[in-house]
Amino acid sequence: MKVVTICLPESYVDGLDELIEQSRYPNRSEVIRIAIRDLLVDELWGGQRQAKVMPLIAQLEDLKLSAIEPTKGV
Repeated sequence: MKVVTICLPESYVDGLDELIEQSRYPNRSEVIRIAIRDLLVDELWGGQRQAKVMPLIAQLEDLKLSAIEPTKGV
């Protein structure tokens, strides 16, 4: 994976941290990856048409991520 640095309003970061505290996601990077993936599906890849493929892609991403030790708060 490639590292990308972004600037976010503090309220967005607070929201990300809240999702992590609720144990919905392991870290900030994962929340952002999922949000970007979903945006790309909706905006670029035809939404409904690609919706059938996305669970498979998500499983493949999970396999790749499981090989990387998660870092809290990245």
